[in-house]
Amino acid sequence: MTSDLLQLTVLGSATPHATADNPCSGYLVSSGATRLWMDAGSGTLARLQRHVRLDEVDAIWISHSHADHSADLLTTYYAVLFANVRFEAPIPLYGPPGIADRLAHFLTNTATRSPVESAFAVQELHDGHQARVGDLTLTTRAVEHGIPAFAVRVEAGGRSLVYSGDTAPCANLTRLAEGCDALLCEAESSQAPADGPQVHHTPEDTGDTATAAGAARLLVTHVGPTLTPDEAVRRASTRFHGPIDYAAPGTTFSIA
Repeated sequence: MTSDLLQLTVLGSATPHATADNPCSGYLVSSGATRLWMDAGSGTLARLQRHVRLDEVDAIWISHSHADHSADLLTTYYAVLFANVRFEAPIPLYGPPGIADRLAHFLTNTATRSPVESAFAVQELHDGHQARVGDLTLTTRAVEHGIPAFAVRVEAGGRSLVYSGDTAPCANLTRLAEGCDALLCEAESSQAPADGPQVHHTPEDTGDTATAAGAARLLVTHVGPTLTPDEAVRRASTRFHGPIDYAAPGTTFSIA
């Protein structure tokens, strides 16, 4: 049964590795009959199949190439080619520059390049990239994570969800999230680094970004191993005074 509501289902939100109860970063975004798999961290392919068959996924969007956000693309490749499911065409895959070559390197055992394009129709992301996936409109902005990394605004039926990916606080993310109905924002770091560049949000940063953007709701995700979800939510709430929830694995949120 499908819903016209914009919905977010959390497949996993762990970092830097999957745990017994929580896969790494991965989310299913849906509206009507459209299904978008957003980040494919370790363990998320199995969780995805609790909700949809792989051939029902309209596209995959990957924020950056770190394994806790992309490793299950490797097993997805084999599922597309060898599972007992018929795919009419390669799955559209939106990802950071070089993602096809990176996958090919891991998937080949010979000097011959792995035919990644037989499973995925790859489109490389760039700052300002826009795409239409079924009922969903996707707007991507570059963010600050030390490698090519992106955040995305997903819109459908007048509702909007913004996903930060992994990033330090930055103007591009704040602008992308302006007036959104829900901001799904990482809170990996317990504190900003004393030296070196900042590449993640702290919980306080997460609250600050939501407040600066005028987000209606904050969903805290990708909580680092030195934090508990309750602590991350509590600390974010000192900077953002709207509704806050933790993106617990298995939870479905209606964006309304």
